[in-house]
Amino acid sequence: MRVRPGKADFERLSRFRHRLRRFLRFSEQLCRGHGLTALQYQLLLHVMGFPGRTWATIGELAERLQAQHHGVVALVDRCEKLALLERRAGRSDQRVVEIHLLPKGEQLLARIAAAHRHELRLLAHELKERR
Repeated sequence: MRVRPGKADFERLSRFRHRLRRFLRFSEQLCRGHGLTALQYQLLLHVMGFPGRTWATIGELAERLQAQHHGVVALVDRCEKLALLERRAGRSDQRVVEIHLLPKGEQLLARIAAAHRHELRLLAHELKERR
């Protein structure tokens, strides 16, 4: 039997979505100020943040971004033209294409990620406080 959400549930969900949107807007403006789109930043973040290694495949990035494979290929193309990342043939399987950050991409990612710290702490505090 499904229980219908109550007023408190709607308020909690509304607060969460509002705070999440505020964080995303902050992030979008921050990225724009560094000459990137939010999606380009997320791509760089997911390459460097991939568990266990500092590279990822297009398919893995598509999953992380919740995007279509061809869209991620186009995004990688644009970031490659900006000299933020590069494609490399797979070390153990030449059919696999590894996406690696270049020094310019690593430096830009580090600056933007560092600028997110305070806003992330605020978000975490608010979410923890309102449980």
